[in-house]
Amino acid sequence: MINRRRALLLGGGVALGTAATVAGVNGAGAAEAASGWIRLPIITANIGRKHLGAREAAINAVRHGDSAARPLVGWQEIGEGDKGERAMIEKHFGDAYHHAFLDNTRSFRVPISVPKPWKIVDSKPTRAHGVIKNVSPPRWVNEVVVAHESNPNLQFAVVNTHYLFGAYNGANRPDLRDEYDHHHAVHKQRVLHHHRQGRPVIWTADTNNPHYGTATGRAAEKRAFPGGIDRIDWLPGNASIQLQLRGTRTVDMHVDGHNARVAIFRIRAAA
Repeated sequence: MINRRRALLLGGGVALGTAATVAGVNGAGAAEAASGWIRLPIITANIGRKHLGAREAAINAVRHGDSAARPLVGWQEIGEGDKGERAMIEKHFGDAYHHAFLDNTRSFRVPISVPKPWKIVDSKPTRAHGVIKNVSPPRWVNEVVVAHESNPNLQFAVVNTHYLFGAYNGANRPDLRDEYDHHHAVHKQRVLHHHRQGRPVIWTADTNNPHYGTATGRAAEKRAFPGGIDRIDWLPGNASIQLQLRGTRTVDMHVDGHNARVAIFRIRAAA
């Protein structure tokens, strides 16, 4: 039985993340490669802090969240009131990854793990708001632009963030909404920045708001999952790069109420 908290977290992801969808994606792999498509699994993963002993297994499960390609991961709650997660990520993800912001002294809580054959060509952390005593650490919006190592013109952006708890969920405190809404404005600005550059942009987040719409309000922005607070959304770029969602699923983490969400995209340079 799915309780209220778990329903908020999962939204419609249970129905979408079916074995049939995954099997269909895997079966199409050879045809995709022949037509220039590159498999692109994206994961959003809030590790959480309830069962600390389960974190390492959860991180390893996220690393293996797709069996056909290394996933790109937007993390939340890394080093937020606990220790050791940086070493766990480096251990299980290995040399095939670069971990943007993991060692950033300010925005380390929302790093982005980027696998080969993708290379980070630009990155930027943006402060959303400062510490709110007894409520929230400082919140940041982290972003990277990545390019494929065999085609530097095949690029997309990833934006990752984590909104504070309690403004639009939990206690639903109106006094926290100025900070939350400013965070949303910063998030929107950074997503639209990349959209205006003509590149596809994918964002990952724990929104802490079961009624969160989209980051940008643009009709072109699409959701990988129709509901829940853990989100993967995307905006297309210009006609030079094609990005398509092929399927979704979840990865059990067993740390707290969050499970990782996986969106399987494919991407290619237009002919």
